Amino acid sequence: MSIIKQIFTDHFNDVVDSGISIRPAVFDNVNKMLHCGDYKFGYTLFSCNHCGKFKMVPFSCKSRFCNSCGNMYSMKRSSAMSFKLIRTSHRHCVFTIPEELRLFFRKDRSLLNCLFRAVADSILFMFRKLNKSESFTPGFICVLHTFGRSLQWNPHIHVLLSEGGSGNISPWRVVKHFHYELLRKSFRMLLLNYMEESIGKSFRKVKAYIFKNCPNGFYVYAKPSLSSNQDVLKYIGRYLGRPVIATSRIDNYDGENVTFHYNRHEDEQLVTITVSAIEFIKMLIIHIPDKHFKMIRYYGLYAKHHKHESMLSLAVSKQKRRLLASTLAWRSSLLSSFGYDPLLCKCGHIMTIFEICRKGSPLIEFYRKISDSS
Repeated sequence: MSIIKQIFTDHFNDVVDSGISIRPAVFDNVNKMLHCGDYKFGYTLFSCNHCGKFKMVPFSCKSRFCNSCGNMYSMKRSSAMSFKLIRTSHRHCVFTIPEELRLFFRKDRSLLNCLFRAVADSILFMFRKLNKSESFTPGFICVLHTFGRSLQWNPHIHVLLSEGGSGNISPWRVVKHFHYELLRKSFRMLLLNYMEESIGKSFRKVKAYIFKNCPNGFYVYAKPSLSSNQDVLKYIGRYLGRPVIATSRIDNYDGENVTFHYNRHEDEQLVTITVSAIEFIKMLIIHIPDKHFKMIRYYGLYAKHHKHESMLSLAVSKQKRRLLASTLAWRSSLLSSFGYDPLLCKCGHIMTIFEICRKGSPLIEFYRKISDSS
């Protein structure tokens, strides 16, 4: 059992009993994680046609909140994203908001749509200003992170943005210079306007306060260009689907308290924090998205078909796509990661599927009775 699963097994009921409001999505994801790999909730039964042996492989929960399933989700999602990319250099941008606004997004999570919309519209505005008749359109992928390194609530958006765009006439124009001040100011204006549209007139005083007192609170940061396809694929795997906290960052759990570490963003100084298990759970569950909320969104050339798309080459060839897709299969991923074939029988033959047993099936109920009596 993973350390995070153990912490939730021991103390999630204590969090529920504490009286805090818990969203339905939290109950759903936590329950999935706690029952991940439990034979009582379904399994695939494999058999060896040579020696007659059987092997049960339990279903995974497929929740992104579960670290093991979340990592597999990230790998599959990263591959799907890489298949969309154009063969060009990209830039990693980060859009952040002032601390004074963060609580609004936690109280009303629908406002996170305003954050996506403001980022997308400010990028499209910057590109279209390059040439109004061409109205260049880049390709970009936006990913919402609601957590900072210390697990605090800090909604911000990571963007993978092509260094170029397709126009109404020209198939492609390389764009290396980004007007970050224009991007920052348009992002600030658009976000505050969209929030006022959603919240209403009561937000106007906050809006005026932010304009007056938080001139630098809206920050747009861009890392150096990701010039090679390999760099882009590494970036996707690292930033676009990572869990709230990796288990490697949890240093100790003694049954009551959790100690974890992070590197402070300002100076990369190592910081170690110890909190109660209940507080640790509270810090994690606020980052579980509501059901059906899309944390990754595609825009521009990556969102829809474009008339010049046939002239643009893709970063990942069709042959490499097939290879990547095959390595993400359950058996292939174990073979490539650990050199272990889960379907190789001791007799040397490969097992095949005998039956798929879902929750409520006679075999599952039989297994449940056996395990309950033992």
